Amino acid sequence: MKITGSLLKMKSEISQPIKYYLPIGSESVEMNSLINKPVRFTFENQIFCTNCGSKTYKSFNQGLCYPCFQSSPLASECIIHPEKCQAHLGIGRDMEWEKKYHLTPQIVYLALTANAKVGITRKPQIPTRWIDQGAVQTIILAETPNRYLAGVIEVTLKDFIADKTHWQKMLKNEINTSVDLIALKEEMKSFLPSELEQYVVNDSQLLDLNYPVLEYPKKVKSMSFDKLSVVEGTLTGIKGQYLMFDYLNVLNIRKHQGYVVSIEY
Repeated sequence: MKITGSLLKMKSEISQPIKYYLPIGSESVEMNSLINKPVRFTFENQIFCTNCGSKTYKSFNQGLCYPCFQSSPLASECIIHPEKCQAHLGIGRDMEWEKKYHLTPQIVYLALTANAKVGITRKPQIPTRWIDQGAVQTIILAETPNRYLAGVIEVTLKDFIADKTHWQKMLKNEINTSVDLIALKEEMKSFLPSELEQYVVNDSQLLDLNYPVLEYPKKVKSMSFDKLSVVEGTLTGIKGQYLMFDYLNVLNIRKHQGYVVSIEY
């Protein structure tokens, strides 16, 4: 079968293992069924902005054209640095957007990807955000009414715990199994100043996630449509937003949002 269209990041749903669906144009390909089968992607040399739909020579910030990168709230500084969010002060690139996404409940969480990390996401993005990061276990630390406060908590804890995912270790499943997220949560709580303690969530429920991977690679080699017109091989696993081919090569789908490709399987 051959399907052609613009890529969007894979959708997922909780299952054992996680179920993945690849939006491509108007179609949605159920990816788990393609595990251990040959799959071929061909880049059709077109990219369209995922925000405004205009054709662009280059993708910025995982799917935007340059004008949207400059003006859209999707690319504002507080996306990367939530502690700099000013929506609660009535300041933002698009306040209607801010009200919907940054002035709503935000979750501060601890996740085990390779090592433990701290992160934040909008409440409706749970567990999608965790799956996209390839986390194998997560726990909620706090819930705040806006992005700024969640960012302040995250920055406070960055002195004690990482806030980035080591993507290569994540894909090789090099997990620090000695991490106890429940104990780590108690430790992180102790570092919060008194004015932030009110946002801590007392529930210590853990969520375990596993992924459709035949065997984790010992080495990973990243592939990109910016350098290759064809990406193909036997699909041997899916984790985070990455497709794994032949126990070695990986393709970051989220990075290529808006790219027009054909998939054959």
